[in-house]
Amino acid sequence: MNYLWGALAGLVWGALWGGLNILILKKSLGKNDSNILMAGNLARMVVDLAALLLVFLLRKILPFSYEAMLVATAVALSVTSLIFAFRYGKK
Repeated sequence: MNYLWGALAGLVWGALWGGLNILILKKSLGKNDSNILMAGNLARMVVDLAALLLVFLLRKILPFSYEAMLVATAVALSVTSLIFAFRYGKK
């Protein structure tokens, strides 16, 4: 049960940070400048790293399995990016 709560918390945590990634991506795709697009991709990597690093740093405080939360956070970050890519590709 401990792993289940950690995984659910990780999915929510990753989805929140994934939403921030999507906002950054939308802003950078709106511009037609390759430097802005590169800066947007760098910012998205920093956001991904921050989300995962915060889970790792808070591992002693979390009341559930941080390993499950870490994996679920990574999955949620990836899935939100994939969902956005599919929706953007249909336009």
